[in-house]
Amino acid sequence: MPERETRRMTVGDFLIRRLAEAGIGHLFGVPGDYNLELLHQLEDHGTVEWVGNCSELNASYAADGYARLNGMGALLVTNAVGAMSAINGIAGCYAEHVPVICICGSIPLRSIDRGLGMHHSMADGTWDRFLGAFAQVTAAHARLTPRNAAAEIDRLIATAWREKLPVYLELPSDIAYLEIEVPDGPLILAQPSSDPERLASCVTAIAGRLSAAKSPAILVDLDADRFGVADQITALATKMRTPVAVLNTAKAVIDETLPCYVGVYNGKASAQHTLDAVENSDCLLCIGYRPIEVTTGDFTAALPAGAIHLRSYSVDVGDDNYQAVTLAEVLRDVCAAVPQVTDRVVTRPAAAAPPVDTDGAADLTQTAYWRAVQDYLRPGDVLLVDNGTSYALFGLQLPSGCTFVGSVNWGSIGYSVAALLGTLTAAPDRRHLLFVGDGSFQQTAQELSTVLRHDHKPVIFLINNGGYTIERGYLGKTESYNDIATWAYAELPKMLRPDTAARSFVVRTVADLRDAMSVSNDTLIFVESIMDRFDSPAAIAASSNRGAELDYGPRGPQHEEGAQLRPA
Repeated sequence: MPERETRRMTVGDFLIRRLAEAGIGHLFGVPGDYNLELLHQLEDHGTVEWVGNCSELNASYAADGYARLNGMGALLVTNAVGAMSAINGIAGCYAEHVPVICICGSIPLRSIDRGLGMHHSMADGTWDRFLGAFAQVTAAHARLTPRNAAAEIDRLIATAWREKLPVYLELPSDIAYLEIEVPDGPLILAQPSSDPERLASCVTAIAGRLSAAKSPAILVDLDADRFGVADQITALATKMRTPVAVLNTAKAVIDETLPCYVGVYNGKASAQHTLDAVENSDCLLCIGYRPIEVTTGDFTAALPAGAIHLRSYSVDVGDDNYQAVTLAEVLRDVCAAVPQVTDRVVTRPAAAAPPVDTDGAADLTQTAYWRAVQDYLRPGDVLLVDNGTSYALFGLQLPSGCTFVGSVNWGSIGYSVAALLGTLTAAPDRRHLLFVGDGSFQQTAQELSTVLRHDHKPVIFLINNGGYTIERGYLGKTESYNDIATWAYAELPKMLRPDTAARSFVVRTVADLRDAMSVSNDTLIFVESIMDRFDSPAAIAASSNRGAELDYGPRGPQHEEGAQLRPA
């Protein structure tokens, strides 16, 4: 076996080189004394650009948003205080299947070897607590040493890319400038190929079921996006004239203008034509299906018993489980194996009703607001949504080429504001629209300053209704714990960057909103919409009411008179 070619590089330079070879052009994070030596190398290297954040939590959200559009992302934090601030966002990456590399500048190796006490530690002589913490929310983790750095850097990056999950890497602060022997060749990222027999048997079983079915259907979860198989799903659905529904986690993964698209499936909360297509299917093909209450209409989903489940590297067809097969190869070969169908009709959603002639001078309502948003969307938009009434976006039909970004499974409020910085960094030539409520915005509002610092030009739609509307639907309709401080939101761009050219609007009527939407998007636009604190989209309030039943049970306080915000 020939020896592989090697060369000598410092640990830090090799790490930066591998990040660049993985397609990561930007590194988010916050400087700290344990990571400054790598930051210094980053400046000298010039291949990966530093994007500083206001907090490590925001950096983790930004890296997540970046990875969703770029394919992978990375952030740099400092030991313990920085890492533990970021861990919520990294856990979100795990829940949402987003490949992010969390690099932590950590305690010098000599301090670990000699048992020397150091700051940003528990001061008890232990060094592995944070490795242990991140082991719970990552696919792989390691502390680098001069002996293992070359192998571990490659292993962690490849694991993140292959599994579409985050990884955690500790870089002791005294080894980044040490030279080691590293592979001379570039990093190769490739999915493992399927076992030929298992693939052929799996494809035969699926194609046979689909070909014999009278009413096949496809149900898509977010892994269709993460593993890049949306085009294969569309090709299969088009060839067989098969309806395709998505979970809300996969909003916009399938082009919603296609004849085969039948909407968002959410159990009994689904539109009737969507529910019928999924639950009455005699051969339902599920792509990466991971049910939780917010994706199943509070566990009212009723998938056919014989549903076929395709995952990233395995498939269930009836009682048979197929290992060592990849999602992309299975879909590719199934599409080639099934017959062309020409006589099946897919029932599409009814055309959206034309906008109601609303009095432009009337106070702005949620209904009128989202109707105006529907008209504002255009092909290719990147749409970021935070938890709350902004989930009304699930009910809109998106133009082709849109990307939807949200923390649906993890549900961490404030995610979208910092994730916006990541998506803008990854795709600066696209239009980015942020939909957020005042409560979520206050969690991570400071990252707006970084967006302004880099002269990005998103459109930010903020609903100011005095607190946590989605929580009022659970419990505490009028209680103070669901209230928040009143901010002058529209003034924040000027406050955070006095020389900004950003345009801000405070809108109270439909006419005000449409005027704000008519301005040219040649700079950042901030639209603060004032609404009644008890106005909520009916579907959102109903979902919160059902969620309270799950959370608190039949004896819970939600049954008290006036305890919940209810659908209008």
